[in-house]
Amino acid sequence: QVQLVESGGGLVQAGGSLRLSCAASGRTFSTYDMGWFRQAPGQEREFVALAWRGGRTYYADSAKGRFTISRDNAKNTVYLQMNSLKPEDTAIYYCTAGQIGGAYDQTHQYAYWGQGTQVTVSS
Repeated sequence: QVQLVESGGGLVQAGGSLRLSCAASGRTFSTYDMGWFRQAPGQEREFVALAWRGGRTYYADSAKGRFTISRDNAKNTVYLQMNSLKPEDTAIYYCTAGQIGGAYDQTHQYAYWGQGTQVTVSS
């Protein structure tokens, strides 16, 4: 069982930055692929970024060049640095963990989810 707790969300102006953190419980953090998804009101949850357990990272097109995912296995924590934020980035951001066996941008690949943290970008 893995428990995930996100932090770092908030209100920021367009062009600003935020860093989200996700602390995971358990002693097997390094064996999990760690991702971030987001969900805006009235929309489906969508993939943002993945830090694969082997070290590679993957991003949604909307995040490439602006967002950076990283993980610290010693601290059982994954981060999402978000720069050049836009109003369309406004959403609840969810941390997730899984052992990916297929398409990494699909929610069903992930077994564990945090409660989410709100990110609001004003214009």
